[in-house]
Amino acid sequence: MPVDIHLTHIPIYQRDQYNKGGIARIYWNYRDKLTFSCLGSKDSLVADLGCGEGITLENAGRLFPEKCFIGIDGLKENLLICRNHHLKVTAGDVYQLPFKNDAFDCIFLLEVIEHLTEPEKAMTEMHRILRPQGRMVMIFPNDAVFKIARLLTLKLKEAFYDPGHVRQWTPWDMKVFLNQYGFRILKQKNIPFFIWHLSLHHLIVCKKKD
Repeated sequence: MPVDIHLTHIPIYQRDQYNKGGIARIYWNYRDKLTFSCLGSKDSLVADLGCGEGITLENAGRLFPEKCFIGIDGLKENLLICRNHHLKVTAGDVYQLPFKNDAFDCIFLLEVIEHLTEPEKAMTEMHRILRPQGRMVMIFPNDAVFKIARLLTLKLKEAFYDPGHVRQWTPWDMKVFLNQYGFRILKQKNIPFFIWHLSLHHLIVCKKKD
């Protein structure tokens, strides 16, 4: 997703960063590999909410051609980029998703929850569109560690831009939150390290309660 750097007004694009290769691409692929490992054999219809420029969506479709992946995003520019890469996407508001009840087997919510001003409303919608016993794979960042990592790797523009995060979630916060909104935690993992305070992301796999 293009992000505006307030000091220079230069947008940063996900695909530009990814295509540079190096450690950022290696880590993105590692994150995607962990995400995809959480898919079940019966997860035939998967929604990627807040799909951005569609890198994960593209990787998923290439690795699992037998499954149907649909990207949902609210930014027209992201949708255009995805369509230019022949990806299946639709415009959607996470607070009012354009899908029927019990529509999806699985949801990817990757680095989205921290942007939401009304996460409670969004979670109610995600619970609604998941089939009974459907799963959600969520990843959210540890902003403080991300900034340090970017400074250490001399990615100064990325270190100082405003990513638009509304809240810094912790693993414990998220566990309590998901339980309140009808999800049962199946798996939690700090990545790439065991300790949250040293990790870049936290991954959660949860199941819709009956």
